[in-house]
Amino acid sequence: MTTPPYLNPGDKVAIISTAKRTEPTEVNQALAVLQSWGLKPVIGQYAFASHGFLAGTDVQRLADFQQTLDDPDIKAIFFTKGGYGTLRIIDGVDWTVFKQNPKWLVGYSDITLLHAHVHNFGIKTLHAVMLQGYTKSTPDSIESIKRVLFGESLGYKIPIDPLNRAGEVTEGVLVGGNLSMLYAITGSESDIYTSGKILFIEDIDEYLYHYDRMLISLKRAGKLANLKAVIVGAMVDIKESTIPFDMTCEEITLQHFDCPVYFGFPGGHVPDNRALIIGSTVKITPDNSTINIDFL
Repeated sequence: MTTPPYLNPGDKVAIISTAKRTEPTEVNQALAVLQSWGLKPVIGQYAFASHGFLAGTDVQRLADFQQTLDDPDIKAIFFTKGGYGTLRIIDGVDWTVFKQNPKWLVGYSDITLLHAHVHNFGIKTLHAVMLQGYTKSTPDSIESIKRVLFGESLGYKIPIDPLNRAGEVTEGVLVGGNLSMLYAITGSESDIYTSGKILFIEDIDEYLYHYDRMLISLKRAGKLANLKAVIVGAMVDIKESTIPFDMTCEEITLQHFDCPVYFGFPGGHVPDNRALIIGSTVKITPDNSTINIDFL
């Protein structure tokens, strides 16, 4: 896997919106943080455009994304917000220049699509808080982004969850992100090869039966076979339907994986949303009190 060049003070970074519309006030704090790191935010022409639910028309959002991918002066791309919309433009993107000169793509949720698509090029990306989330994110979440982008080491010690299905020391390439998006891209050009890898999943606002359905669909597509391990992030507002499903989210998860499963990673739609380098080799080391996750 190719690691995009790390950043240096003075580098220009793009601010764009490929999904849900965003107001300028929602990202002011994040822009201040980036500037405090010595970076120079360059706001896309349509970053704050509006077209119903979306941040501008498909043509506008695609134009901003393509321009920043191709601009050699832009060293990383920060997405303002997730929600929905990136899937509408992905097939119009020309990746030729990006493949030759990779740069960091920073986001999560709807941006899982880009993590998966770019993973197939053999290029690492950064699953992390998007700009509108800086106002409610923990300092550790924001600091983890800086550590990755400026080339510092990254690792986490996660308290052991009693529901874990622990294994031995494990190494593998990290893939994944938002479960709903992984489910949505199955069978498409953006779909990922998961065999022999470590899968990370998180989600928000789903019914238990739909969570079960997504995992079964991925299993039927061969995506859950031969995994080294599964890291489970925050599952927020996973709820019962009118007729109770009568299984917890954790029980459903354990039912569908036959590899080590580690719950409780601080990632996803929660304030403590730590950065993950998608495409990096990860070493998982369980001990008596923590699960150590180190990026190699």
